[in-house]
Parts: sequence; C-alpha cells; structure tokens
Amino acid sequence: MTYPLGHLVAVGGAEDKGTDLEKGILERNRLNFFELGILKNIVSLVKDGEPRVEVITTASSIPDEVAQNYKDAFEKLGCLNVGHMRIRTREDAAQPEYLERLSACNCIMFSGGNQLRISSIFGGTLFLDALRERYQAGTVLIAGTSAGAMAMSSTMIYEGNAALANLKGEVKITTGLGLLQNVIIDTHFDKRGRFNRLAQAVAAQPGAIGIGLGEDTGVIVMHGHKLKAIGSGSVVIVDGKNIEHNNIADISFGKPISVENIIVHIMSQGDVYNLETRKFTGAEVVIEDED
Repeated sequence: MTYPLGHLVAVGGAEDKGTDLEKGILERNRLNFFELGILKNIVSLVKDGEPRVEVITTASSIPDEVAQNYKDAFEKLGCLNVGHMRIRTREDAAQPEYLERLSACNCIMFSGGNQLRISSIFGGTLFLDALRERYQAGTVLIAGTSAGAMAMSSTMIYEGNAALANLKGEVKITTGLGLLQNVIIDTHFDKRGRFNRLAQAVAAQPGAIGIGLGEDTGVIVMHGHKLKAIGSGSVVIVDGKNIEHNNIADISFGKPISVENIIVHIMSQGDVYNLETRKFTGAEVVIEDED
C-alpha cells in the first residue's frame, strides 16, 4: 500500500485563536496558544520556510469575518502570508486563480460551517483532484476545523440531532472529500453530546472507525493511518469491527438501535491511534517532583 506523504490536521472546532491572551492567567494562556495550541501545531508542521496559508471559507455563512479571525490568529504566531480563498460556488472552484494559489501554498485551512457545502462545491472538481495529488505527494498540509474536519473523510455525517441520534434514520450520511478512508469524523463532540450520533454511523458501517473530536482538540493524521491527539480536550475513537448484535438493519425508521461490543478509546494530547492495526498507544507521561 502506498501511504500519502502529507499530513492532515482535523480539529473539533472552537480552537484557541489567541483571543484570551490578555485575560485570566496570562502565562497559561500564552503556553496553550504559542506552544501547545492547535494553530501552532499546524504552523510547525509546515517545514519549508515561511508558511503560505490559504483559508477556505466555503462552509461558512460569514466568510470574510471568519477569514479575518484566522489571519489575526496566524499573525500572532508570526505567520503573515495568509490568503483567503472565497470560494462560494462550483464555478469559483474552477477559477484558474484558485488553482494557481493552491499550487503555490503549503497549507490549506478549511473553516467550519456547513460540511455539505464543502462536499457539494468541491466534489468532482479539478481543485479537489489537485488537492489530493499534493496531499499524496506531501507538498501541502491540509487542516480543517468543525465542518472542515468532517468533510475530510470518505464517509461524512451531514445532519443528525444529537438528542434523537439513538433512533434509526436520524443520522444522515453522505460522501466527503475522501482524503481519509474508512473513518467517520464528528466534531464539537463533548459539548454537543454527539456520542450516539457517531455510534449510529459506525453501527451502519462497522468497517469504519469513528473519530469524535472535542472542541479545541484535534488529531494530526500521519501517512494516512496514524492519529496523534493534540489540543486541550479529548478524542474519542469508536471501533465497530467487533460488533456482534446489531439491529440497525432490521428495525423500522425511528426505532432505537441496539449494538453489542462496540469498542471505545479516549485519547488526550500525545496519544496515538493506528487506524490499520486499531491499536492505541498512550503518550509518555512525565511526573515532575513537587518542590
């Protein structure tokens, strides 16, 4: 198997953009943003000189405001070469200007919003083909937050009320950008109570691995199959390979599902999960002596 040489960074949304540096405990805020933060991880992964970042706000209903927020955040990290790809339609995605800018940058950042806008606007385009080629070759880092993370996988949740997600048919699934195979990503996972949503998606496709990303939390995807947790919260892995009883094919729509022997892992910063072997490796914990 040929692994992609590039990196993906999938983020659960609401990542620290350095807006609280003057509030609360200043040194703690500085450490979280400048050394451990999601955006710092993204900039650090771009190794070739001055990063050229392009923010794609296709998913957002307020694209200009969102783009400016990312420009301000990246500027705090010393990254001044940040552009805004204001792609709103499939016609926009086909513009030579954006294809040229894609070929010139070394980091793409998909913002949050509505993931169905990302898949429906970029699906089947030359832009997506070129993005995949650069990812496979390792010449671009692709990051996405919230909707931008959910759209990365081949299977994508696009709708599903968390309060009803235990009922068959309440979780809607379609095809994403296909940068990651055999996974299903959900975001804002803890805050919006989306465990049942992801569990139903995995129950319907037990060969896929569910990845639930908390806010200000993400995973770095290395070589297409190794996940490293980053950020301040938790990553939940839902593995359906060993599911035994599963009633989802036999019940009527609107009825509650039941699933036996679903496997769950909870990851925090530094933990690693291998999508191929389905193995979890905890981060090395260093305990400092108290004074």
